Amino acid sequence: MTDERMQVVMGLIIAGGNAKNHAMEAITAAKQGDFELAEEKLKEANEALVNAHNVQTEMLTKEAQGEHTEIDLYMVHAQDHLMTGITFVDLAKEIIAVYRNLAEIKA
Repeated sequence: MTDERMQVVMGLIIAGGNAKNHAMEAITAAKQGDFELAEEKLKEANEALVNAHNVQTEMLTKEAQGEHTEIDLYMVHAQDHLMTGITFVDLAKEIIAVYRNLAEIKA
């Protein structure tokens, strides 16, 4: 595996992990009633996903130009991390909405 490819794989893994971590921090903030922090953490999670999306777009562009991307366990693992991050961010948005509704009911 080339250094460039390892950077791509690690970039996807890191972006997915960062998105998931920020989303978890957003849920924790919402649980504590800090919805401003929750939104900030969701923004950070989305920024991590945008970074990963940019990497994927570059890979797709190269593929479209005839430069085949080898699919190996590293790439599968990286995509798995990314998809988990995306799913976690989506779920965090829903959980935060529930906490927000509960806070409004209590107020």
